[in-house]
Amino acid sequence: MASIAVCPGSFDPVTYGHLDIIKRGANVFDKVYICVLNNSSKQPLFSVEERCELLREVTKELPNIEVESFKGLLIDYAKSKNASAIVRGLRAVSDFEYEMQITSMNRVLDEEIETFFMMTNNQYSFLSSSIVKEVAKYNGNISELVPKAVEKALIEKFNG
Repeated sequence: MASIAVCPGSFDPVTYGHLDIIKRGANVFDKVYICVLNNSSKQPLFSVEERCELLREVTKELPNIEVESFKGLLIDYAKSKNASAIVRGLRAVSDFEYEMQITSMNRVLDEEIETFFMMTNNQYSFLSSSIVKEVAKYNGNISELVPKAVEKALIEKFNG
């Protein structure tokens, strides 16, 4: 039986930190669905469609990755894909409390789906989409933080 995982996030935009977790998840699971969620508590820079397209572009060399979007509960999406796991990245201890709450709720909703936490590579432990957007907004160098396609998309967004 194939192992299927879901790797959720807002990915606004996808960073090398996200890609680190995605690639490592793809090494562990037979199939990984990257699920772009629309976080109602955030004002995204990129539309869901743009985020999906950027993710498809930067993961095209990974044959067991599929990128989709979903509205609703992550656990419902995971069930719809017959996933047995949710893969989440942790940058620092500060991420853990928030992630623990979400994981605990997901266990209440479906105790069959496990959550796997991966520590982000130390070189990306400070990295967030918010920081990338802030630096890009003021024309700072983000080439070490995001893939070329994402850097180009951010420059276009801010310099129109």
